[in-house]
Amino acid sequence: MAKPACLIRAEQPLATDLTAADRSTISLAGSASSRLRDVVFVVNPRGSNGRTGEQWKKLLPYITSRLGSDCNICESLTSGPCHAIDITREAIREGAQAVVAVGGDGTLHEVVNGFFWGGEPVASHDPKSSHKTALGLIPLGTGSDFARTYGWKNDPHDAIERIAKGLRSRIDVGVISGESGDPHYFINEADIHLSAKAGYYASRYKKFGNLCYVIGALQAFFRHQNRDLRIKVDGGEWEVCSQVTALCVGNAKYFGGGMKIAPNADPSSGNFEVVILQDFRWHDFILNLHKLYNGTHLSVKNVFSRSVQSIEVEEIIPSDSIYVQSDGEYLGFLPRKFCILPGAIEMIC
Repeated sequence: MAKPACLIRAEQPLATDLTAADRSTISLAGSASSRLRDVVFVVNPRGSNGRTGEQWKKLLPYITSRLGSDCNICESLTSGPCHAIDITREAIREGAQAVVAVGGDGTLHEVVNGFFWGGEPVASHDPKSSHKTALGLIPLGTGSDFARTYGWKNDPHDAIERIAKGLRSRIDVGVISGESGDPHYFINEADIHLSAKAGYYASRYKKFGNLCYVIGALQAFFRHQNRDLRIKVDGGEWEVCSQVTALCVGNAKYFGGGMKIAPNADPSSGNFEVVILQDFRWHDFILNLHKLYNGTHLSVKNVFSRSVQSIEVEEIIPSDSIYVQSDGEYLGFLPRKFCILPGAIEMIC
């Protein structure tokens, strides 16, 4: 069996702190076979309580045998939060054919953010480069909500076949901006208030698998208060949304371990689906839980949906207590603006 032509591990720095020697090593790996391009697999070995790393070890020989004759297989194990962002940026700068997120939605989220730097696509910082790096996904983590939108099986061998075929489709990316700081990008969902708080708590219970999201939601309801918010859609006039329980900005359909929160969302539509739950109590959540999972909750009283390209959200009475998250990552509190970037990334589909 052929060995991978290029192996990059997390112990090697892969962002701006690369030494000249490190850079030449990576470049030489690609130049050994000039017709082959690097496919970089970004792996979170601690994902899903370490199961991702174990599955990856078993999967690597198959990847080598299936893809090794067509590309340089580059393995990179993340060492901590945000490392996948640095790995992805460096891979794009080095001209990788694809960067493949191996893990759950959190790993995919970091890889997507790695496609951007300083508010622009990484590729745009090199005007001489005409090559486009594609995004790939092998779902191996606790949550694989983005994959559900495409109906992909939770089978890594199916994912490898998609990578082998190499078919690409342009998908939209959401960008979140606040009062200060760099913009933040998301590919699946962004959430405000209860749903964001539930995701924050769910991260503590990942040992329970997808059940962690239900546990997180129930814990989030403890001492939860619905709040009056103000929204501005597509640059229009401010509108008041009273007693908001949760506000979800969907680029794709699923979140929370399989809840079909935005059933009309399409990552290639050029629009978000915004779903707002108003004046919910804990018993409303329990009674309608099955509808949240099968996507029929839009018919429930006090649930509203609309298609938008941008939405600004703020509190009417500021409290610095309304949680914001995207793709399961905690981002702080309101106010925030959410905009869509149509066709921002090519994805292997």
